[in-house]
Amino acid sequence: MEKEITREKINKYMNLTARALEIIKENIFLGKETEAKEIIEMSENYVLDAKHFFEQGNWVNSYGALNYAHGWIDSGVRLGIFDVKDDKLFTIR
Repeated sequence: MEKEITREKINKYMNLTARALEIIKENIFLGKETEAKEIIEMSENYVLDAKHFFEQGNWVNSYGALNYAHGWIDSGVRLGIFDVKDDKLFTIR
């Protein structure tokens, strides 16, 4: 069981979240653009926060911000705003 937040773990989740953001931006259901824009902006802001915290050496808050970012993405998937199929990268219904 992992018990610490490492540079490798943060980099892994930073890359996963960046990849998820790229995918959702290209897979918005018609009529859901307004909701998608808000979710994407919130996710991108949390990624920026994660990068800031990481640069400051605050790995706990960096990891937490990444989890919030991906949580926003997954909520959009679950609410039917994004049309994605990858159940390893997203929480699919």
